[in-house]
Amino acid sequence: MSAVGGRTYGVLSPFVGGDYYGTIIAGANEAAVLAGDRLLALQTLDPGSYNADRSGVPDYRRPVAWGHLAGVIVLAGAIPETYAQSVLGAGIPVVTVGHEMTGCSAVFADNNGGVRAAVAHLLEHGHRRIAFAGHLAHFDVRERREGYEAEQLEHGLAPRPELLFDAGDNHESGGELAADRLVAAGMPATAVVCGTDRNAMGLIRRLTELGHKVPGDLAVIGFDDLAGGMYMRPSLSTVRQPADTIGAAAIGLLAELTGRFEAPRIVRRVPTSFVQRDSCGCPPSGLPVTEDLTRYLFGQVCSLQETLKVQHELGIDLLGAHDRDPREMAWLKRTTAFAGCLGLWRDGAVPALDTELRIEGEYPAGHDLAGAVMPVSAFPPRALFELADGAAGDAVFVVPVRSATRDWGMLAAVGHIQQSTPPGSEMMNQSGALLAAALDRSAMVSALREQEERLRDAALHDPLTGLPNRVLLADRMGQAGLRATRQAGHRFAVLLLDLNGFKAVNDSLGHAAGDVLLIEVAQRLTGLLRESDTVARLGGDEFVVLLDGLPADGAEELVRDTIATRLTEPYAIDGGRVTVGVSIGVAVSRDGADPESLLREADAAMYRAKLASRAASSSGSTHPSTR
Repeated sequence: MSAVGGRTYGVLSPFVGGDYYGTIIAGANEAAVLAGDRLLALQTLDPGSYNADRSGVPDYRRPVAWGHLAGVIVLAGAIPETYAQSVLGAGIPVVTVGHEMTGCSAVFADNNGGVRAAVAHLLEHGHRRIAFAGHLAHFDVRERREGYEAEQLEHGLAPRPELLFDAGDNHESGGELAADRLVAAGMPATAVVCGTDRNAMGLIRRLTELGHKVPGDLAVIGFDDLAGGMYMRPSLSTVRQPADTIGAAAIGLLAELTGRFEAPRIVRRVPTSFVQRDSCGCPPSGLPVTEDLTRYLFGQVCSLQETLKVQHELGIDLLGAHDRDPREMAWLKRTTAFAGCLGLWRDGAVPALDTELRIEGEYPAGHDLAGAVMPVSAFPPRALFELADGAAGDAVFVVPVRSATRDWGMLAAVGHIQQSTPPGSEMMNQSGALLAAALDRSAMVSALREQEERLRDAALHDPLTGLPNRVLLADRMGQAGLRATRQAGHRFAVLLLDLNGFKAVNDSLGHAAGDVLLIEVAQRLTGLLRESDTVARLGGDEFVVLLDGLPADGAEELVRDTIATRLTEPYAIDGGRVTVGVSIGVAVSRDGADPESLLREADAAMYRAKLASRAASSSGSTHPSTR
């Protein structure tokens, strides 16, 4: 298991797996474990990114895991230089790999020496027009170009600008672009050195498609020594940079710098070597076939098949099921990880440097992580580190959970470092992308349901008072009528109310005061009745009370009198006191009477009550009044 009490080193990388980044991380992890320490790999690109060069340097700002880290390794393209300066300012030493940042120590492959050996080999074959194709935006590729130029100068050949081709990225697509440019220029070179193996693979594939032969028409040499280069036809001559050794060297350098706040900048170079195969024009040597190699290759095939299976099942689990909450983390069992947790930004706020994460789910359950709140500098929880068996190639990984529309939080998982997949195809990148999509979908479904509920509520309720409107009242009355038909002795009553003097309040105090009065009337009515009763507003100052289930004869009269007394009590509006009268008509259900006829009957009774109120007013009543 992971070392207890050892130091934790972080690797900031565009991706946290793949045949380049993953191999560096694996080498760093092995070196850390040998020293009694442990590794945390943090992906800086948004999940779902598939090409670090095309994605550019991510806008990475948060102090993720700073509370854990004794030192940080930064791979090329992972973070802006301002972030590295913040890490240094926090007292955490930084070592860059394959690139330079101000004030940071660095580990490089011997780019210059390796390419010089490759160019010298081409010169031995008699080539004098040697091109270079690579992504010159990267520091290490520029060093490789310098070695290409230096070796030619040493042999009396001046580098020719027309033989320099910028590939645009470090991948096969960049090599294809360089091949197109070579062909468009009339194939001015007889040999080419590529900045990366993937550039070389793309270039060879594209030239073959266009009818050119390698190495007959163009000798090709790559840089990296990726496993696939050996099995191409022709097999790829290349410069081997031991990525695992580079990762180990970075850990060793960090260990030297830890605690040395005034340490000078140190640069380490890891040796590279030229690997002679077929694509440079050497006689074919055939494939090395041994039992160990065959078993290794079979293991790689099985690993890739498992990766495809994981991605397929993960997609189904996260995006195919509508009844599972992705926050619960049960889907993690579909992946190669065996533990993890999800931290979401509290209250859905836009994350700032000091924003806190709330652990919303853990897998497996039992570590009591769910519900814990912590600053992002303390994420991931320490409990995860104790689950990683570093000696077996396990590490803790962290990836942002972010979609095009929302930044959700951070996903942490414990699993095996993946070195076989192309960069970006590893489990953590896919998991983060699918999880963000699942959370987006869950939020969208919840929003649609809420909107549907609001629309339904608006269709059935009065917007001013919140009381049921005429539509909902008709439904409640219909249900009361059905109960009266089915249950012997069940009776209900309808009370129709109209405020006397409401227009005078509107005219004297304004419509806003009238609205306040109507809201208060609604609240008083609601407070007087049972949960089984219904108060509805028909419009204006007309209200209906449905008494569903009269407990005794004459109960409706008692309710009518209680309502009249309560509604005619003074109202405090705009700093003054307002009183109004009320006219109430009552109708009680009877055999064969439908709800609508009862409502008309109550309306007629209310009209008679209003006439009686007007007669009383003409004989001296003071309603309505305001003072």
